[in-house]
Amino acid sequence: MTGRQAAVLVRTEGRAAYLTLNRPEALNALTHGMVRSLTEALARCEADPGIETIVLTGAGERGLCAGGDIRSIYDDLRSGQDASATAQFWKDEYRLNARIARCTKPYVAVMDGLVMGGGVGVSAHGSVRVVTERSRIAMPETGIGFVPDVGGCHLLAHAPGESGTHLALTGTPVGAADALLCGLADHFVPVGKLADFVADLSSAPVQEVLHRYTGREPDGLLADRREWIDRCYAAGSAEEIVERLTDSGRPEAKEAAELLLTKSPTAVKVALAAVRRARDLGSLERVLEQDYRISLRALASADLMEGIRAQVIDKDRSPNWSPPTLQDVRDETVARFFAPLGAHELSFAADHSTREATS
Repeated sequence: MTGRQAAVLVRTEGRAAYLTLNRPEALNALTHGMVRSLTEALARCEADPGIETIVLTGAGERGLCAGGDIRSIYDDLRSGQDASATAQFWKDEYRLNARIARCTKPYVAVMDGLVMGGGVGVSAHGSVRVVTERSRIAMPETGIGFVPDVGGCHLLAHAPGESGTHLALTGTPVGAADALLCGLADHFVPVGKLADFVADLSSAPVQEVLHRYTGREPDGLLADRREWIDRCYAAGSAEEIVERLTDSGRPEAKEAAELLLTKSPTAVKVALAAVRRARDLGSLERVLEQDYRISLRALASADLMEGIRAQVIDKDRSPNWSPPTLQDVRDETVARFFAPLGAHELSFAADHSTREATS
C-alpha cells in the first residue's frame, strides 16, 4: 500500500525497504488491512534482489504499535455473529508473525516507545530488534480477559528463569534493559541517534550500522528481582504464585500479587499453562498454533468482551470477571482452551510444503 493516508507506508531507499505503521492517532494499532499489507509488502521485499534490509517503524513519537485493534474485536463480539472476522484476523496475523521470524533478509524492528501485544508480534520475532530509552514493551492481555498471543508465549517461555511467567501473568511493561534481558530485543540505540541509524540502513549493511550507533542501555529492574521472581513463579498453580508473592516479604513482590489479582482469573490460569506448554512445544509455529486455539476459545468466554469494555470502551477499569477469583476457575475450564479445533485449526504444514517446493 502507498499513499499519504495508507495505514502501512512502504518506501524503498537505497538497499533498504521501510515499512511504517501509519495510524499514530491510534498508537498504530493493527487492523486486519494492515496485517494483509505487511504480509504483501514483506513478500515483495523478500523477492526483490535490490532490497537487502527491511526496516519496520511506527509513525509518530508515542510508539511502534499498541497492539491489535481491540475495538474491532469488541464490535465483532457485539454483532451477535460468530466473530469470524476476528478469527480470520488472528489467523492472518499469526501467519505474519511466523513469516517475520523466517524472513530471508535482515528484518530490523525499531521498538521505540510503546510496543504491546500485536506490536510485539510484528517486531520481536525479527532478526534485529532495536530498543531505546523510551521503549515500553508489554504483553498485557490478561488485563482484558485474553492471553498473550502472537507467539509472545514462545518468547516469554525462553526468558531467564521465571521472568517471562511474571510478565505474561501481570502484563508488566519493561524498558530497554529488561527487554534485552528477556530476549525481546537485541540492541540499544539512543533516541537521539535513532533517525540517523534508520537512515544509514539504506546505504550500509545492518551489522556495520549497528556498530556505529548501539550503546549501553539504562539499568533495568528485573535482574535485581530475579531471586523472588524465580522462586515465586515456579509454584505449581496461580493461587500458590499469589501466596508466595504475598508472603515473600518483598514490597515489589506483594505489588506483583496485587496486580495479578486485578487480571482475569481465567486468563491468568490459561496464560500460566500456555507459557509452560510453550517451553515444550519448541518452535514458534507450534506455539502460534496453540495461540490460535486459545484465542478462539477466548472469543466464547465472557471475560474478553468484559475486559475490553472495562479497559477501552467505558474505561471504568472495573471489570466483572466470570468467574471472579482464581479459586473459582476449574482445571477443566483451562484445559478446554487447549483442546483441538478440528477443521478450524491453524496449521503451518502447507507453508512448509510451499517453501520446500520452491527451494
